[in-house]
Amino acid sequence: MTESLEEWLGAYLSDKGWRIATAESCTGGLIASRITDVSGSSAYFEQGFVTYSNEAKMKLLGVSKDIVATEGGPGAVSEACARAMAEGARAAAGSEVGLSVTGIAGPTGGTPEKPVGTVYMAVATPSGANCRHHLFEGSRLEVKAQTAEAALEMARDALERLG
Repeated sequence: MTESLEEWLGAYLSDKGWRIATAESCTGGLIASRITDVSGSSAYFEQGFVTYSNEAKMKLLGVSKDIVATEGGPGAVSEACARAMAEGARAAAGSEVGLSVTGIAGPTGGTPEKPVGTVYMAVATPSGANCRHHLFEGSRLEVKAQTAEAALEMARDALERLG
């Protein structure tokens, strides 16, 4: 049987004695759900934040108003916001790893600069934060599913590099 991303993540975190916190916007908790689908995940899953609104991102994760500002800032769908969300989740939960996603799942909300399917994700660890940008296609549910899969892959890749 092939080990899932969630199982790999759980084994890695358990071996290290580390915990993870998630900060999700466009996926609405799907990543936390996938992580906690693994039996024993309470040993390494600290907390999940579903911060759909800009106010929640600021209040719960400490994302600055300058970042989420639509006028003059990069906005909530940006690398800066994903990084701040991951770092904020890690700090707020007191965990070693923070994993975040922010994007536009659609079918509405896209712009020419940030079309539907635009997603930014970040992983924050004790050695810093890594970010990625994706442009997914498909329905709202397909964008959410692709985002969750890519975020878990990103977490695995980041943690594998740490050893």
